[in-house]
Amino acid sequence: MAPDTEGIVLRIERTSIHDGAGLRTVLFLKGCPLSCTWCSTPESQNIHPEKGYNPIRCRGCSTCVDNCPNGALILLDGAVVRDAELCDNCFRCVDVCPHGAQKRYGLVMTVSQVVEEMSKDEIFYFHSGGGVTISGGECFTQPAFTASILRECRLRGIDTAVETSLQAPWENIQQSLPFLNTMYVDIKHPDSKRHRELTSIGNETIISHLTDLDESKLPFKLHLRIPLIPGINDDDETLEALIQIGKSLKKIEEIEILPYHRLGASTYAFLGRHYHLEHLSTPSSEYLTERLKFIKMKCRSVPLKSGGNYL
Repeated sequence: MAPDTEGIVLRIERTSIHDGAGLRTVLFLKGCPLSCTWCSTPESQNIHPEKGYNPIRCRGCSTCVDNCPNGALILLDGAVVRDAELCDNCFRCVDVCPHGAQKRYGLVMTVSQVVEEMSKDEIFYFHSGGGVTISGGECFTQPAFTASILRECRLRGIDTAVETSLQAPWENIQQSLPFLNTMYVDIKHPDSKRHRELTSIGNETIISHLTDLDESKLPFKLHLRIPLIPGINDDDETLEALIQIGKSLKKIEEIEILPYHRLGASTYAFLGRHYHLEHLSTPSSEYLTERLKFIKMKCRSVPLKSGGNYL
């Protein structure tokens, strides 16, 4: 675990109140093995830095076209079109765009650079009981980078947490466990076949790792997060099965329900990808009240929380 270990960072967000106790600085990493149909951060799925284009911000000035070293960009009907075969992802277009229409998702950083940046917020951690949370993508897709950052934070007395799907080799997860105060595990569907249809991968690894975590002697706290997606995993039978998974865990501190939202849907278009839940609206307060009433009735022995960000 070296301070010069490099990783691919999507972004760093400050003073979050939805990603752990107190005020948190959240480190979003690139790379995720899952392809959830409702994913609100599609720019985090590909582990490599990638480009996006926001036509709304584009003024058709052709600055990016004129500065592309490979001639991969053309201006067509006032919008910039990229030839993927000619583009070598030099990100020159992002650097020169005066309107922020060309976007870069992903930056190579070292452990030292990340920890130095997050340590600027230490005063907020200590006054609020907060700390650092590593999210994704899937943070355990970059295991050495994640573990090294967590270790450095703990050496500085900073509270640590991760948000994870657990869809990673167990040895990747093990590297970080000694340096964790809290784990937030996202579980999406109890049926493996349906889980595969929704995310591209079955849930066997996730369920197995939940058992492994529950049997660990290390003192980290375990929180289970359930995304509530209308028409996908919100029926009585599915929700009850998900809750039973949480109730079976000895380490469980809390079950958190994360209602579906459409934040990030526009990013699919920026990446040139289709958002498969375009037809789905943000659920009404009446719907949420009814579903949460059912979930609360089934939870009982486990504390329940609703709200926060959506993974």
